Amino acid sequence: MSKVRATLDAWRESGDDRFDPVRFRVIEAMARRAMAHDGEARRVLDEKLVKLIDAYADDLAAHAMRDTVIGDSKSGPLAGLLDYIASKHATSSYPEMAALEFFRQTWNTISAEKQFKQSLARVPGNAGPLNSSSLVHRALSLMRESSPGYLQQFLSYADALSWLEELTVASGVSADKDTPRGAASNKRLIKKKK
Repeated sequence: MSKVRATLDAWRESGDDRFDPVRFRVIEAMARRAMAHDGEARRVLDEKLVKLIDAYADDLAAHAMRDTVIGDSKSGPLAGLLDYIASKHATSSYPEMAALEFFRQTWNTISAEKQFKQSLARVPGNAGPLNSSSLVHRALSLMRESSPGYLQQFLSYADALSWLEELTVASGVSADKDTPRGAASNKRLIKKKK
């Protein structure tokens, strides 16, 4: 058992316990469990422990050999690929595209104006003060006057929500919109009254 403890301590000191931390913790737990038993139970647990340690050592050696073949043992093949890509893009970085930001702002402004005009077209001519279309248009008008940038952000957020709603309805994930949420509870209330 002292050989097992020495192996685990050596792996912990060298940082090899971080190779597969979950499996390492299982091996440690198995070692503690084996120490608490005697006889046949101890023999069975020791056999399992030796198999776990041998498998961990084999995987650790294979990993170390793979890192040695690839290059730096601290960085794997993915890190090498990322370094290569970064070095290629560092020499050919893209120029600042101020025109792109200008066109994005222009498009947002045009889109917000178009949506504002659409909201005005939806308001009936004889709408009362509590008509929902009239209230929405009045709120958008106040936003447009006080903060046009906020209006643009608000409309883009509303577009995203509308798009998500259409997506979920098209996929059939959401419940039927026409069914009131409290329909089931209303039926129970009616049954209780009878």
